[in-house]
Amino acid sequence: MDKILPLKPTLEKYWPSLYCSSSSTCFSGKGPFWAHESEKHGTCSSPVVKDELEYFTTALDLYFKYNVTEMLASGGIHVSNGKQYALTDVIDAIKCAFGASPQIVCKKGSVEELRLCFDKDLKPLDCLTTTATNENVSKKKYCPRYITLPTYDPIVHANSTREIITVESEVYGYLYTS
Repeated sequence: MDKILPLKPTLEKYWPSLYCSSSSTCFSGKGPFWAHESEKHGTCSSPVVKDELEYFTTALDLYFKYNVTEMLASGGIHVSNGKQYALTDVIDAIKCAFGASPQIVCKKGSVEELRLCFDKDLKPLDCLTTTATNENVSKKKYCPRYITLPTYDPIVHANSTREIITVESEVYGYLYTS
C-alpha cells in the first residue's frame, strides 16, 4: 500500500473508512481499509488497471466523473435529508445520466450503498445483480418502493462547488468491473 501514499490525503477526504478508526481495528486487524478495497475490487480490474495506485487513481477519477448528486439532480431529484423518493425514480435518474442501471442496497428503508458498474474498458455497465427487493435478499438489504437517501454534507472538490454524497458505511460508487 506504500504506492498509494501520494493519494492518501485525497483518499482520506473522498474515500474514508467510516467503520475503522485505525488500521488495527480495520477488517479484524488485517490492515487498512484501502488494502481491503484493492484486494476485493481492484484485482478484478486487471489487466486494464495495473496496480494499486492506478486502481485508486482510476476509481477517484470515475467518482468525480459520475457524480451521483449531479446525476440525481439531472433527473429532477434534489437530495434533501429525510425526504422519501420513489426507488424507480432514483434508478431511472441514474440510468439516464450514467447510461446503465445501478445496484442499490438499502438498510431500514435508506440507501446504504449505490453501486455503479463498469466493463473492462471502464464503460458504464448494468450491474449484474438487481436492486435488492424482498424476494432476492435479506431484509437488511431490502429496498422498499420509497427510500430515503443518506444524510449528506457538501464536500468541495478543487474549485468546484459540487456536492458529493457520502454514506454511513461507504462512498457512493465503486470501480466494479466484469
